[in-house]
Amino acid sequence: MVTKTITAKTTKSARKPVKSAKAKKGPGKPAPKKEEKKLSALDAAVRVLTETKQALSCSELITAMTAQGYWTSPGGKTPQATLSSAIQREIVLKKNQSRFKKTAPGRYALA
Repeated sequence: MVTKTITAKTTKSARKPVKSAKAKKGPGKPAPKKEEKKLSALDAAVRVLTETKQALSCSELITAMTAQGYWTSPGGKTPQATLSSAIQREIVLKKNQSRFKKTAPGRYALA
């Protein structure tokens, strides 16, 4: 006599619906007040250049921005190179509307 072995086929297991991590805001609840929004590196550079009223290099800008608490590097190895690239990109893209101007190699001032 021949016996057949029957194996059960697995089907998709029933998953529980995943709930969103964000809480839904009710219509009558005010949003919690946030502290002053952190400045971007470019906004912090503008602020430093406004206060100093002179052309600075990116290394000097990073040092001043960190010392005054406007902006801190999120852990990058070369924040001055990142800032320099961002400033140059703004100058090229926005042309006359740029907030910065290049006064000498590696030095920037407010436009």
